[in-house]
Amino acid sequence: MKNIIEILKEKDIAPSMQRIKILEYLQNYKTHPTADMIYQALADEMPTLSKTTVYNTLKTFTEKGVLVALSLFENEVRYEYTKEPHIHFKCTKCGRIYDVLKTFKCLKNENIEGHQVIEHHVNLRGICKNCLEKVED
Repeated sequence: MKNIIEILKEKDIAPSMQRIKILEYLQNYKTHPTADMIYQALADEMPTLSKTTVYNTLKTFTEKGVLVALSLFENEVRYEYTKEPHIHFKCTKCGRIYDVLKTFKCLKNENIEGHQVIEHHVNLRGICKNCLEKVED
């Protein structure tokens, strides 16, 4: 994995401590967090971090192609570092989001019935295996 500073410099983003920590968090925790979740996770470690900084950083990262912003199921935006094609599954009981079917074929730049695909998202909703195990107990 590339060094975080190198990733930011390649995308012409100044590598401030806040930006480094936010990207490091997203690389390490594949939980599809919201901006508020990221803020809460880093606030104790970085007392000078503001929600505005988190939102602005995520916006910059998304615009520069470092992250993917996902509008999955409700009116919330989640973020993820990976850009490999996959499908998202959200549990209706616990609310967790999982990456599934990571061998899903990328349709970007393909023509489907004369339409050129720029991006695609497939989202599934159901009960995750952890919640199913709890029901069976």
